[in-house]
Amino acid sequence: MIQLVFATNNKNKVAEIQHIISDGFLVQSLQDIGCTEDIEETEPTIEGNALLKARYVNSRYGVNVFADDTGLEVEALDYRPGVYSARYAGHGATYAANVSKLLSEMHGLENRRARFKTVFALIIDNKEFLFEGIVNGVITHETRGSNGFGYDPVFLPDGYDTTFAQMTLDVKNTISHRALAFFKMVDYLQQNYW
Repeated sequence: MIQLVFATNNKNKVAEIQHIISDGFLVQSLQDIGCTEDIEETEPTIEGNALLKARYVNSRYGVNVFADDTGLEVEALDYRPGVYSARYAGHGATYAANVSKLLSEMHGLENRRARFKTVFALIIDNKEFLFEGIVNGVITHETRGSNGFGYDPVFLPDGYDTTFAQMTLDVKNTISHRALAFFKMVDYLQQNYW
């Protein structure tokens, strides 16, 4: 069985990943390996932050590891908030504050095109790999729905008439940026290590 550490302390994420990835892999959290440090995201890109977290854990704990980072990129805002999505309204900002700032900055703008981008960085057998998932869509003029988190209430993916926050988790998890990137990584692992 191949052991992989997911660079997160979110047990729900770890359980969800373990359920999807298959019986040939054991997925552990940072807590499982005794990593209690807060890994600060200081890179200027989504890819850089995912790699930073994976490299940190790999170099200090000597384990096979994967990490992810996600950003919302809005065309009319020069692709902001991007790497700063989680702290767009400032450090410690709530999801609601980030969404409010985004909608305020987009007030009166006709171009509502945006995309969610997730990158998973995998370090296994001292080799690094990146897996990207992108979902294109538009930013709505107001929040819609109460499911999900972050910018989900204002992101309407192409081909759908509901925001991510109006979708069930099952539907969102089949089309989301995170799911697309994750399934690329799982496919690679299953083809090469299972």
